[in-house]
Amino acid sequence: MKEKRILYVSSEVVPYLAENEVSLTSYDAPKMINDQGGQIRIFMPRYGSINERRHQLHEVIRLSGMNLVVNDMDMPLIIKVASIPKERIQVYFIDNDEYFKRKSTFTDDDGNLFADNDERAIFFTKGVIETVKKLNWVPDVIHVQGWMASLLPIYLKHYYKDEAIFGDTKIVTSVFGEGFNGQLSSKMKEKIAFDGLSEEIIADFNEPTYENIMKNAIENSDGVIMASEDIGLNLTKIIESSEKPFLPFVPKEEFAVAYSEFYKKFL
Repeated sequence: MKEKRILYVSSEVVPYLAENEVSLTSYDAPKMINDQGGQIRIFMPRYGSINERRHQLHEVIRLSGMNLVVNDMDMPLIIKVASIPKERIQVYFIDNDEYFKRKSTFTDDDGNLFADNDERAIFFTKGVIETVKKLNWVPDVIHVQGWMASLLPIYLKHYYKDEAIFGDTKIVTSVFGEGFNGQLSSKMKEKIAFDGLSEEIIADFNEPTYENIMKNAIENSDGVIMASEDIGLNLTKIIESSEKPFLPFVPKEEFAVAYSEFYKKFL
């Protein structure tokens, strides 16, 4: 993987958030490729629970200042950056006071999903892609991890389809067993349709469950990784019938080889 550019777009990453399957994998996979000589960058949301002083986040003025349109609203984009200690891996944080200042990650104090999680996902997706364009850093592979990042495949394949910079970029999506219960906003499909995406490609968002959101990500990816030992029967069937190259679950001690070999399918 030497010199190959892999962009990781993740909902959660250790050490900035608590350890769980998504956040640990979103740290371990980039570290593994970094150790193999690959060029790595990570993007994640700048949730309010992240201690900026402790983790030495600082704003990148030249990348900030853009407004992103989400459902006909102009939302200012702030970009912050930090480095994972000892690993020399840069992490870019997509920030906006309206969407990410709150201390909880996905749910309120009562465990209810935030009503605007759909808009947060759209903003995060657009923020990542627009920032990569500004950086002029062309990834060979974009690896999506976690449901908050899972709109990136459909947006890159359709909304940004005419961006030449991503002409040869391939998308790999990890599917985890850990998602969310219930549904995101009933108006999620309407908000995505505002960006000119056709009815045919956004039909999965009629019922924006975790399963349907991941189904859409799978359909718009070039390859899929089963990142959990148990991702559920329905998602397993969706992956196996997608006709996309997929990597079955491998334990952590084996995935350094398995992930890099899987990436090579697209390089």
